[in-house]
Amino acid sequence: MIKAAFFTNATAASEIEFMHRSERASILERVYPADRMQRIARNCDLYPTVITSENFDRHLPDLGNLEIIFSTWGIPHLSSKQLAKLPSLKVLFYAAGSVQRFAPPFLGNGVRIVSAQAANAVPVAEFTQAQIILANKGYFRNIREYTTPSMISTAFRGTGNFNTTISLLGAGMIGRKLIELLKPFQLNVLVFDPFLSDTDATVLNVEKVELMEAFEGGQVVSNHLANKAETVGMLKAAHFSAMPPNAVFINTGRGATVDENGMFQVFSKRTDLTALIDVTHPEPPEENSPYYQFPNIQLSSHIAGSIRNEVPRMADLVIQEFENWLAGKPLLHEMTLEKLKTMA
Repeated sequence: MIKAAFFTNATAASEIEFMHRSERASILERVYPADRMQRIARNCDLYPTVITSENFDRHLPDLGNLEIIFSTWGIPHLSSKQLAKLPSLKVLFYAAGSVQRFAPPFLGNGVRIVSAQAANAVPVAEFTQAQIILANKGYFRNIREYTTPSMISTAFRGTGNFNTTISLLGAGMIGRKLIELLKPFQLNVLVFDPFLSDTDATVLNVEKVELMEAFEGGQVVSNHLANKAETVGMLKAAHFSAMPPNAVFINTGRGATVDENGMFQVFSKRTDLTALIDVTHPEPPEENSPYYQFPNIQLSSHIAGSIRNEVPRMADLVIQEFENWLAGKPLLHEMTLEKLKTMA
């Protein structure tokens, strides 16, 4: 029978720091509840101990025939030398999103990786869809202004959603899911993404634009850029200054892609603009950060991604992929070195 084990460092703060305190201690059980564990165990010989960075060497003598690893946030970052001591290892099933931090040694040692990135993209896309629809109605500025009975006729109202133009920065897994969710609303969608082909843009029914055009043309600009060296600080004051009157900026991507000081500079002057920020750099912002001071910047505590009852959906994806693999079917969510080039 296939030999499998769970690998995770449950307290790897650098990987799961955005999670609420109550969710961290039992992260493995939250991602893989008992019924999911049982479904896995029916199809493999599951090692009784969760492997961590601390106990890896101690359990290594029992892992020589290990073929499958299941993991999630907090996965131990194993070196090529350590992986060479697992000669039978074939596939890592990772019930979380990006594999960028730990994948190269696995792929370099011929171990295939399946990521639940597509499952984790769903709640982010849903969250952003809701914000876009409300933003176009003027909701976020409206509730700032509607503070007395006399304001009912003067509090801000948006353009509405029909035929309104929005801009998406990035058309990766989340961006594409968001485009799909927005189809019923008949919005005009501009996309900045250097990796989006003309053919794919046509299929998605979006218009490819340059970065400045995205900020100039979108009543809402939503950031889904991958967090990579070349995108750090990419969104600058000049971009925010170019936004149309009463526009809204949404960030459910990564805080590091924003030149935050530049954004603060613009938003202090452009009170007609609104920012809906779910991710920052650093996270959380420091206590005296302008994020807590600007009335037109609304901060949420990194809740767009999978939380609470959304989390097991990632386990469902990798378990289905595991069962597909056992049946000799193709892996639909396999990560490769090529995919890492554009992944956050």
